[in-house]
Parts: sequence; C-alpha cells; structure tokens
Amino acid sequence: MTASVRLQVAVDTPQHAGLGDVLDYLSEQPLSPGTLVRVPLGRRELLGIAWSDGAGELADSALKPLTAVLGDLPPLDAAWRELVTFASGYYQRGLGELALSVLPPELHKLDGSQIALRLRKLHKAMAQPIEARPDQPPEPSAEQAEVLARLDAVTDATPVLLHGVTGSGKTEVYLHAAARTLAAGRQALVLVPEINLTPQLEARFTARFAGRRIVSLHSGMTPAQRLRGWLAAHLGLADLVLGTRLAIFTPMPRLGLIVVDEEHDPSYKQQEGARYSARDLAVYRARLQGAQVLLGSATPSLESWQRANEGRYLRLTLPSRIGGALLPRVRLVDMNQQPKDRGAGTALSPPLVEAIRARIARGEQSLVFLNRRGYAPVLHCADCGWKSGCPHCSAWRVFHKLDRTLRCHHCGFTERVPRACPECGNLDIAPIGRGTERLEEQIGMLLASDGGSSVRVARIDADSTRLKGSLEAQLGAVHAGEVDVLVGTQMVTKGHDFRRITLVAAVNPDSALFSSDFRAPERLFALLMQAGGRAGRSAEHAQGAEMWVQTWHPQHPLYAALRRHDFAAFAADQLKERESAGLPPYAHLAMLRADARQVDAAQAFLDAAAALAGGIDASGMVSVYAPVPLPVARVAGVERMQMLVESVSRPALQRFLAAWVPALHELRRSGGHKVLRWAIDVDPLAI
Repeated sequence: MTASVRLQVAVDTPQHAGLGDVLDYLSEQPLSPGTLVRVPLGRRELLGIAWSDGAGELADSALKPLTAVLGDLPPLDAAWRELVTFASGYYQRGLGELALSVLPPELHKLDGSQIALRLRKLHKAMAQPIEARPDQPPEPSAEQAEVLARLDAVTDATPVLLHGVTGSGKTEVYLHAAARTLAAGRQALVLVPEINLTPQLEARFTARFAGRRIVSLHSGMTPAQRLRGWLAAHLGLADLVLGTRLAIFTPMPRLGLIVVDEEHDPSYKQQEGARYSARDLAVYRARLQGAQVLLGSATPSLESWQRANEGRYLRLTLPSRIGGALLPRVRLVDMNQQPKDRGAGTALSPPLVEAIRARIARGEQSLVFLNRRGYAPVLHCADCGWKSGCPHCSAWRVFHKLDRTLRCHHCGFTERVPRACPECGNLDIAPIGRGTERLEEQIGMLLASDGGSSVRVARIDADSTRLKGSLEAQLGAVHAGEVDVLVGTQMVTKGHDFRRITLVAAVNPDSALFSSDFRAPERLFALLMQAGGRAGRSAEHAQGAEMWVQTWHPQHPLYAALRRHDFAAFAADQLKERESAGLPPYAHLAMLRADARQVDAAQAFLDAAAALAGGIDASGMVSVYAPVPLPVARVAGVERMQMLVESVSRPALQRFLAAWVPALHELRRSGGHKVLRWAIDVDPLAI
C-alpha cells in the first residue's frame, strides 16, 4: 500500500530551528491523534506523536512517509495533548519539543517489537496477585475529621489548599483522599518536591494500599524503571503514581486526584528547557480531567494563599499537631549580645552549645542547619588579599577540607588546594566563613572539649550523599538514634519525620532578610518553619522541643511571626508589601535571559529585543525593563544577562509574549547577534 494520508506529527525540533510546532508526513492509513510513530528528519530517525490530520502547504510529493507506527501502545489521550498544548503556549516552548521531552528517555530508543515485548512483560507482572494486608487507617483527630468531611463534600474542580502546621497529619488527609479516589475506580497522582522524600512517602502509601499497584517516577530511577512505571500509568494498570515535578505529564486515563505535597517548594519549577511549574499545571490538569487537586503545605506559596483569600481556592486548615504535641518554642539568640570571638571562632553561640549538651545528656537529638555546603566559602591570603575565585565564573571556589579541594559549585571546576598563596607565596592561607563541613568539625570539637568524646555528629548535604544509598543509610542512622547532632543543609529540613530530635538550630539565616530578590523572605520563612517542624514530632519529646535562631536582627518582623508560628500574619504583611510594590501575585512577570561569551553581545541582543517589544505592545499594559547581569554574572566562561517583562494583566502578558517570542527567534536567526542561547522564563521564581 502506498502512503496517502497526510498527518501532522509533533517532533522534538527546537524552536530556533524555525521548523514550526508540527511537521507534515505521509501515512499508509489514518492514525488516531496521540499515536506514537517514528519519522525521518534530516539524517536522523526520531520518535514523534501523531497530532492531527495534515494541512500543510507542501505537495504530497514533497513529504516523507512515516518510518514506523508504534501501534501496540495506546494513543496519548486528548486530555494529555491539551495539557501539553497549554504548557507549550504558556511557557513559550515548541509543542513538539515539550511533548517529546516529557516522555521517558527509553521510549525514544525502542522500535515496535521492543515496545511490544515490554508491554507483554508488564501485563504478565501486573497479573500477579499482591499478597498483603493493608494497614488500618488511624482514627482521625477532630481537626482531621472536619477537614476530611469538607474535602468529601467538594464535588467540583475547585482547588483545595490544605494549610496544616508541621506534624498536623496532612499525609493522612492525602491518604484518605487517595482511598476515596481509588474506591471510585480512578487513579491518583501524588507529587513531592524532592527525590529523597519519594521512598518515605511510597512506604506510607504502600502500607495503606497494599494490594494496589503503586509506581514511582523520578529522575533517580533507571531508564528501564521509569519506562515501566510510565507504561503502567498510561495503560491504566497503576492505581497510584508518586513522583517529582516531571510526573505531572504522566498520562493517566482515569485520573481522579492530584496531590501536591509542600506546594510552596521551588523544586516544582523547572529551571531548564520548558520552565514550567508542576504545581500550576496540576491545577490546570485537574480542571481538564475533572479531577480533584489538593495543595498541601505548612507555609503555602503567597500566590496560592492569595487565591484562597479571593475564594478561588478552598482553604482547609489543620492548626494543631497530632497527638497533642506542641510546636517547638522559638528562641532568638541576639548575636549582638554574644562574646566577640577573635580566634578561629565557632558558628554556635555559648547558650546554644549548652542547650545541645543538655539534649545529648538526656539522650535526645539536635539538628543544626546551615545552607552552605563545603568547609568554607573561600580561602584567603591575609598578606596580598588573594581569594579562591573561580577563573570561569564570577563566584568563589568553595574549600572542601575532606578531599583538600577548591570546588566551584556553579561550573564544577575543581583543583587541589595550593600549598601557598598563588599570588605572593605566603604559606598562611586561611578559610573565611563556614560551610556544613566546617560546622560539623567545630561542633564535634566543642562537644568533645568537656569530656564528651563519644558525641556522634553526622552531616547530610549534597557532598556527603553523593554515593548511591548513602542518604538512606545516614537517615537510617538518625532514625535509629545512632546520631546525637545532625548537621545539614535544607535537604534535612523537608518532610523527614525525625522522632528523637528536640532541638533545631538555624546558624546564619539573616542574609535572606535583605536580599534583592523579593521572594527571599518568603523562602526564608518557609525554610525556618519547615526546619522547626523537625523538632518535637513525637508527643513523648514535644514538651521541651525548641528552635533556636541565631540572628543579628532579632527585632525583624519575620522573626516575630516565626516566634508565634503565625504564617497568616507573615503572609498578610508580605502581600501588603507586594501589592504596594506591584509584585506577584498582583503582577505577572516573565524574564528574558541571554548568554554570550562577551557581555556586550548579551547586552546588544537584549537591547534589540527591547526595541522589538516597543513595536508589539499596543495596549501599553506591558513594561520591559533595562537589561541587568544575573547575581552570578559569569558561569563556565559564559556571561549571563536578563531583562524583566511585567504586566498587571496575565492575558496581556501572554498576548505580548506570543508575538514577541517568534520575533526573537527571527532576531537570533538573522545572525547579527553573537548570543550562545536565550530563553524566556514565565513566572520566574528568582529575580
């Protein structure tokens, strides 16, 4: 049979190639939209998705036939294609580029017979009965019962914002909502911000829904594991999917519930390629598929909080911890009143050291967190002023004492620590500041100085958990009581249920109070609230649970709200500031970023882009600001600049971007600008 039917196929062609969102091919027979195919493109053969009937201007004789049809796999349904279409338009990325990038990588490599084999194996495995008895759900607290009753009464697609303090039992609400969804014969999707939280939550769901098919999807899995889980979800064989942000694009034909745990977390925003927000797409997808969406957090994003204030979201509240456990008492240590240590010094004030010693004496655990890994942020020569800068970035290389290296955390450039100053030969080069590695060392020395040589200090950060299984092993040691003091970055402040920790200390949180990024106070408050929530999670230890915050600015309003655990007051104060300044959620932003070898080239491209913008916005509702360097202006030898676009109207901003972005592609293709790459970030998280 000769190929005779024209099809439009979504193919991963970057927007700058100028090939359009979909390409026309010839097929021997009509195909349902969403069918996976293999197509020739130039000298390559690529995976594609049949999107619609062809309607291009080229004659049939100019079109190439499909290479193969992957007919054993059911087509991707209309709701999935509509989600991708919306995300592609809203976040200004090519349709094919986005659609193919969110499919499992392994799928791109397989032919029809290989896919058929995978499907047979999957069906055979799924046909095996699961012998397990599900856990009985605990009796809900009065607050949980009220929330569950109101949740059960929601019959439309109104998003639900679950505001529950740390330890209030939000996960139990998720489990109840999932049970109701599965009982109705539908599927549930549960999103978490971090890979290291997935196994913990998976264990809870597996125990509760024993006998149900549960799959995980995240980047820490092997390609084969990801494909298997994706296929199970797409075929409707998986009842429940747990995953990180990319899982929002998992095809699920019977989707009835989407849970977004820790919905405020910035990890839900993709920072490369299509810079989508999985949280925002969850709300859109739920409406598409008639599903319920449940956003949970102890510190909701101000955007979600404001939507609840406006009545667009239903806000449900869990104000108390389960079992009568109290929230930790917050103690502020005024560092202005502490002794000035002129020597090597320590990050911990004397009262905090004494508090940790008291916890160790009682057999309790402490958590000390500092959001800076490594031994020290920089090495310094006192004679000539040399500092350990990165030759490729406008940033310092961090001193890592354990392996005696200077490492750039931006480009990865690593060298051995020099024996003497590279500039003047001085042998006395010293670390300035501290990271978690140095903090771990200092705490060990401090606590051993009075005879406590058996004190066990552990560190959890990106450096100490590089090896596969190391994070699970270290968390297991904490849970087993084999650690007295845990030192870590924000990795250890999210979601973990440490039952023996009664003291949490924030060492140096003040820098975010005066950041140029308007979201910095929101992130700091969320981090401190989440960190404090690791203390006193069991009723046995809750009475004396404390959070210590060492600060040079104890009178700051943020700390006043923190002491009262009053998120509502903090949110009201921040929203008032943002409204007066015309910032989100009262305005809508996009950021155009340009990278080039020379600053002038990036500047020239952004200046030309601004000139184009002047001829596009006829409404006068869009403002384009002057280009500025990023906070870290040079990374790996590449200069980076950005330009902010703002509007009080989201539709006006979207109309502007829809006209501006194609003009920017043409500007780049014209060849007059020596930019390496550029990108649009809609609803950027960092300014």
